Amino acid sequence: MFRLWLEAAVVLWLARGALGGAARLYTEEDPLVILSSGSLKTTVTNSSSAWLVQFFSSWCGHCIQYSSTWKALAQDVKDWQDAIGVAVLDCAQEENFDVCKEYSIKFYPTFKYFRAHSPVTDRGTTYRGADREIQSVRQVMVSILQNHTRLDRPQHCPPLEPYSSAELLPLLGQRSDHYTAVIVEEPDSYVGREVILDLLQYSGVQVKRALSSDLPLLDALKISAFPSIYLLQPNGTHSHLHSEKKLRFFFSSLLKTLPGVQRRLQSDSSSSSVGQVGALQDKQRTEPWRDFDRSKVYLADLESALHYLLRVELATHSTLEGEELKVFKDFVALVAKLYPGGGSVRKLMETLSDWLISLPLQRIPYQAVLDLVDNKMRISGVFLGAELRWVGCQGSRAGLRGYPCSLWTLFHVLTVQHDATPTALDNTGSLSDDPLFPKSPWPSTSLCSSCHEEKNGVHVWNHDNVLHFLRRHYGAASLSPRYSLTPPHLPAPPPEHAQSSRPEGEEPRRGNQAVREEQREVLVRPGGSAWILGSLGFNSVDMSLCVLLYVCSCLFLMLLFFFFKVRSRRWKLRAGRLHV
Repeated sequence: MFRLWLEAAVVLWLARGALGGAARLYTEEDPLVILSSGSLKTTVTNSSSAWLVQFFSSWCGHCIQYSSTWKALAQDVKDWQDAIGVAVLDCAQEENFDVCKEYSIKFYPTFKYFRAHSPVTDRGTTYRGADREIQSVRQVMVSILQNHTRLDRPQHCPPLEPYSSAELLPLLGQRSDHYTAVIVEEPDSYVGREVILDLLQYSGVQVKRALSSDLPLLDALKISAFPSIYLLQPNGTHSHLHSEKKLRFFFSSLLKTLPGVQRRLQSDSSSSSVGQVGALQDKQRTEPWRDFDRSKVYLADLESALHYLLRVELATHSTLEGEELKVFKDFVALVAKLYPGGGSVRKLMETLSDWLISLPLQRIPYQAVLDLVDNKMRISGVFLGAELRWVGCQGSRAGLRGYPCSLWTLFHVLTVQHDATPTALDNTGSLSDDPLFPKSPWPSTSLCSSCHEEKNGVHVWNHDNVLHFLRRHYGAASLSPRYSLTPPHLPAPPPEHAQSSRPEGEEPRRGNQAVREEQREVLVRPGGSAWILGSLGFNSVDMSLCVLLYVCSCLFLMLLFFFFKVRSRRWKLRAGRLHV
């Protein structure tokens, strides 16, 4: 009997756990609204936006399978939320039994949409379409918005009806405070309306749609392919806007990257966005803006990342020991092996790596690392600029982008370098949004149009083309030396050293042995022993006392020498007089 009771308890516990897991088909991290019996009516009644609600049951197999599609839909139209929202309500929850019965939910899943400003008596309209894929449901959402009249349209929903040539042609040549993008498309196309809603959360651009049947407009704008974008600039100029592919995602991405177009903050107004642009212009007047190409990676950003890491971030540690020292050694070895090119920065990291490996100490003072980074030993060809010079990672104001951007860029470059030279690490030891550079799917369509595709109306990545782009974009051949700090000219080594280092006409070849030989040379150069003492924990006072004792000893020996020299001369004179 006890055995049967135990087996029943286990089964009930497992069933409860399975039900609890299924009940969490949607979480607060998903880009949708989770409704309940207490929030459904207050959300959809007299709302300034329309709503599309899925009534589901957490034990329904179809609902479980469809949940990933519904989440993808919510993510795809998250910028439409001021016009139409996406929500869910679980009828399997006991607290929702009554409200699901009140709204006549008999099958799962059931989709209902609620118009904006709907009365409290409205129980929603059921969508009965058989096609529930993302593109089809998205078009239904557009139709829901267009079925509103001008009086009851959602408060923040822009007009979705097509404009005529009589309304658009007078805008040509007029100055404005924003861009105007005209999308000309076929009458049955949804691209223009979807792009209008995609830009709903952005300021600095207005999107209007026109139809291919408007012949006077086509003749004036010289448009023959559909859909197409015609852009009216704020200064009054106007022209076609080229897009690699005539798809919704490409059009939206292209408009979002126009200068001055940026996502609105929740508390933003038109005046605040203008203030941000003014602040950016003020900053650019005080700090010179470095022109750069978004399609390039700049060595100056990589050098600035290493400078900040080694001279600023690492300076918070007076000593390095234990796990911190191990991580630092691994990082230095990684950069030394994979940093592109064979310049002064690469030589510095190789020297630093070999020094860290050769030291038997379990605790290293940071000052010793800094002395080597600053090249206090004056090793030929070792240099890292002590200046932050952001180029591709420069932000619109201080505190934005900069170091985090350059550090990620460095990681990408090292990753691609390892892909290009997979044996380089053999036998080696064991990040706030900038309004001018908002975070977005990368690479953008302007950098790699072949990386983006649409499948059933939904954006997808072409992974093979993305990999090809990363290898090309972050490869050593694509790094631009512009703005890079040049190393200072150090004194040339003695001729005999140059002759003994390598035969005439032979290119220098670096390796661990060569680096160790240079370090042994440092020990006999002026200042080399002082640096070694510093690495062993001696401070400047200890070394000053050593120098003082050394000078006193020299003076004492010189006095003894002269004393005995004078005595010997007196002895010779005295001996000569006695003989005479």
